[in-house]
Parts: sequence; C-alpha cells; structure tokens
Amino acid sequence: MGNLGHILLGAADCFVAGKYSTRAIAAISVATSIHATLVMFGIGLTISISPLLSNKRGAKEKTKKYFFPSLKFALCMGIFLMLLTFAYIPFLDYFGYEQNLLHDIKTFTFILAFSTIGAEINVAIKEFLQAYEIVFLPNFLLIISVFLNLVLNWIFVFGKFGIPEMGVSGIALATVIVRTFIAAVLLLFCLTRFNFKINKNTEHYKDYFIQIFRIGLPISTSIMIEFLTFNYIAIVLGRISGIYAAAHGIILVIGNAAFMVPLALSNALAVKVGYANGAKDYNEMMNYIKNGLGVCILVMLVASAVFALFPAQLIRIFTKDLQLVSISVPVMYVVAAYQLSDGIQVSMSGIFKGLKKTKFVMIACALGYLLIGISLGTYLGIFKKLYLFGCWCGIAISSAILSAILVIGLVFILKRLKLQYK
Repeated sequence: MGNLGHILLGAADCFVAGKYSTRAIAAISVATSIHATLVMFGIGLTISISPLLSNKRGAKEKTKKYFFPSLKFALCMGIFLMLLTFAYIPFLDYFGYEQNLLHDIKTFTFILAFSTIGAEINVAIKEFLQAYEIVFLPNFLLIISVFLNLVLNWIFVFGKFGIPEMGVSGIALATVIVRTFIAAVLLLFCLTRFNFKINKNTEHYKDYFIQIFRIGLPISTSIMIEFLTFNYIAIVLGRISGIYAAAHGIILVIGNAAFMVPLALSNALAVKVGYANGAKDYNEMMNYIKNGLGVCILVMLVASAVFALFPAQLIRIFTKDLQLVSISVPVMYVVAAYQLSDGIQVSMSGIFKGLKKTKFVMIACALGYLLIGISLGTYLGIFKKLYLFGCWCGIAISSAILSAILVIGLVFILKRLKLQYK
C-alpha cells in the first residue's frame, strides 16, 4: 500500500497536469525523466540501508547506533543531488525541445530540486524502520500524502483560494511540500519511538559508510540503468513531439501502479532474506523466496490481463485528447505482455540485495537494459519510425532476458550457499 501510495503521488501530478494541458503532461514527463535518472544514484545508495541493517540484526548486532549516520548520509546526499540538479538546468537548452516546452521543463526542474533533501531523508528513515519491520507509519503517511498532494496540486496549478495560477510550477511546489512533510513526521516519530543515545564515538561511521557504498553502489547503478532505459523514451521522443512524452508519462504512471506490488515484495524480500542470510538459515530463506516469487507472478498476471482488456479506459482516466489516446492504446498491449518479466526481475533484485550480491544485478541490468533495451528500442522506435511502440518493444524484450539471467544466477548462488550453511 505504501508503494502504491508512492506511485499515486505521481499519478496525482499526471492527473492534474492532464486536466490543465497536454503540454503540462509532456513537460513534467520530460523533466521528471531527466531528474529521476540522475537522483536515483543517491536514492539507490540510500535504499541499501535496510538489507544492510537486516543482515546485522540477523547476526545479532545492535543497529540503533546507525540511525544518525544514516540520517547524516541522507542529508549530505540530498544536498549533493539538489546542487547537481541546479547544475544541469542550463544544459537543457541543448536538448532540442520546443521553446514553450523547454521553459516549463526548466521551471519545473528548478523548483523540484528543493525536494531532494526531503526525499533522501524520507528514504533513509523508511529504510531504517523497514529493517526493524516497522512499515505501517511510513506507508500510512504515503497514503495520506496522496490526498494532500492532489489537493495542493489543484490549488497551485489552477489558482484557488486567492493563490495565483501557477501551472506546472504548482505541481513541483506541491512535491516539495509533501516530501518535506513526510520526512519531518518520520524524523519526529523516530526521535520519540527509539531511545537514541548520542554516541560520540564515530569510529563505526566510516565502516558503515563503506558498507553502504559497497552494497549500494551496484544497486544505485542498476536503478540508474533501469531508469535511463525507461526515461530516455521521454527524453528522446519529446524532441520529436511533446505528445510522445505525454503518452509515455501516462503509460508509466499506469504501469508503475502494478509495478509497486512486486517492488513492495522486493523490499520485503530484501529484509527477510537479509535477516535469514545473516542468521545462516537456508530453509527460512527459501520459504521467503518461493512464496515471494509466487505472489509476484500471480499479481502480475492479473495486472497483465487488466491492461490488455481495458487499455483505452485506463488512458482516458488521465486525458480526453483523442490523439494521445490513439498513440497510447497500442503501447498498452506491449506493457501488458511485459508485466510478468518486470515483476520477476524486481523481486529477484530484492532477493539479491538480501544476499548482498548486488554486483551481479548491476551486470545483468547493464546487459539486459543497455545493450538490448536501449539499442533495440532506439532501432525500432527511431530508425524504423515505430516511435513509442517500438521503444516499449525494446524494453519488454530486454526485461524478459534480464529476468532469465537473474533466475539462472540465483539458482547457482543458492546451491553454493546451501553448502556453505551446512
């Protein structure tokens, strides 16, 4: 539910932007695509906290002492990502977008930059709590924030209650407020829930940060590769026509609504498998892996059927633009076929995080998405002029290959661990 809340935050942005104008959807789609591809480096490092602490808890090590180091790491990373966002805004002039669209993209990106600190702190605290299997509050906050975000979007974008009409700037401002709100509430909860003691001995900080980078760097690289594969569609096709970026933005929101279920399972698997791995309990680990993958496959088959049966109805939730609907509907059939492999590969990634075998995932993502996904998608989409449909065909094929690589790799790793645990 928490991950669904996360994607519904983006859905609220897309919904309100669609009611405002097609250009607004195109602008936030392109801006978010570029921004997410870069900031996912920091987010990827931070999400290594829960599997790392779960392994430590499984090995009976005290982990509360890592809260403040996690917080400091997130704060530094958030400031770095904010400055990085400011730095790349001038280079957007060279991307070749039409002038009106470019203005909206730059404005949206500038305001969105201020949300990176809140986003990083939010992720760090959520990961810390997740390692303790405290998941209700952070996820409940996300659900509440969906409604807060929708209301703020409507007020700021259209100008209600004496506030001037802000357009796409209002969507970015709402994001800053919501992310800061979630981070502040989670921080207050942790400071009151846990009996933290200020530890002046910071010798363990260095080793902890090294472990975050050791586990998190492959994770962040993998996430960046995956985001680049999806987001290059909006970035490249947006130069041809903003309507392709708008269509891609809507399809991503719909597809991600289903993707949040296996992503949640992936997070849970990372914690549970990590704890079992730290305790060297092979049977417990296998129970979580089998049941987690089973649930994932069932959910994604249902999602696939829904996407294939009701493509036009889903698109019309966000727009009544007939051209936008006609471009998006054929792609939805590809998205439907892609659901199963997408769910398997993200669940497998969670298992590998729990096992602390993240380098393998990084290599597999590079092979699957960069060598096949982007290359094939570019060939079909740009050179064969299939545009959005062709790009998504490349993604679907690469996802199937990636899933197969991860499954084969896991089989070999589990065989070796079974012998080691004995």
